[in-house]
Amino acid sequence: MSTAYRGRFAPSPTGPLHLGSLIAALASYLDAKHNKGRWLVRIDDLDPPREVPGSAENILNALQTHGLLWDEDVVWQSKQSSLYETALTSLAAQNKTFACDCSRQNLTPLGCCQRNCEQEQQRVTKPAATRITVPRGSQLSFDDALQGPQSCAALEQHLSDFVVKRKDGFNAYQLAVVVDDAISEINHIVRGADLMDSTPRQIFLQQALELPTPNYAHLPVITNPQGQKFSKQNHAPALIDGEATQNLRRALSFLGQTQPPGELDNPGSILAFAQQTWSMQRVPKQLAIAAI
Repeated sequence: MSTAYRGRFAPSPTGPLHLGSLIAALASYLDAKHNKGRWLVRIDDLDPPREVPGSAENILNALQTHGLLWDEDVVWQSKQSSLYETALTSLAAQNKTFACDCSRQNLTPLGCCQRNCEQEQQRVTKPAATRITVPRGSQLSFDDALQGPQSCAALEQHLSDFVVKRKDGFNAYQLAVVVDDAISEINHIVRGADLMDSTPRQIFLQQALELPTPNYAHLPVITNPQGQKFSKQNHAPALIDGEATQNLRRALSFLGQTQPPGELDNPGSILAFAQQTWSMQRVPKQLAIAAI
């Protein structure tokens, strides 16, 4: 794996870019550039039923308008299916996966299989999801660059035997992310703390597939007055491209960074200043911060 810094921003095309996603994009971009690295963009278009037509293009246009220019061709998960199938084949060859035909009603509140599918594979019928076995007694830990040491004991209780391919035939997010990050040689992941729960699953898969584990940093997420994360599902307002300079300044303030001088009045000059002054140590070590 490359030793030079390689970071990425990976939005899902389920709506326009909003302030919360700009904060994640900006932090990952600045951390890469400050460390003389490369910054990639991947469109995580794995879930067609949830996608909003045209939103992927809108997101890419918004990134460009805000001066966040990627260093290599955009990767589209929808074009990577063969890579995910190869990973699934590898896991199956190691007897690490099993089919599960549990309906949503048959799952536990945490999405765990309740019908003992792993031990009764002859009974399982299609359509069925593919789950990875999390052995009892498994433990996992990682050091988050912002949130500090993280540990997950009794892993099977927290992760259960989670899905790596969905019952509807679509590839599961956790597997796709792990495969794509490895193929693109991503070694630094800066993203929102709302994805902190996904990190143990992804590290577990990296270990199962004998892939390297990137360095992680989980940023505080911005919340609305109701305490909800800024998201498309919570109707976070789309960024106004004509206010790119103000948007960047607002995002830098949220991230605890030095404000660019007032005479810098375009995205390019603001980003050039922010690259020089960027400090992960200044980012608030919180999981969420209310919008101002």
